[in-house]
Amino acid sequence: MSGREQQRTTVSHEVIINLIANTTTKNGLKIKAKLDSGIYQTGQKTSDDELELIKIKTNFFHGDWNHIIYPNK
Repeated sequence: MSGREQQRTTVSHEVIINLIANTTTKNGLKIKAKLDSGIYQTGQKTSDDELELIKIKTNFFHGDWNHIIYPNK
């Protein structure tokens, strides 16, 4: 990636992070956001047994996008 392309990407990430971080609701919800610039291994698979251990519930509002994940403890 050229320096110019990288600079554009960084600015784009900053804009997105700022939009997320400045989200509010009338009920007082406050959002914190920061860019995770870590490098992660791709292609890792999760077994069916591992997926069964996750306590996840589809949310009634846009369930194809929104889920609730509950702690296992």
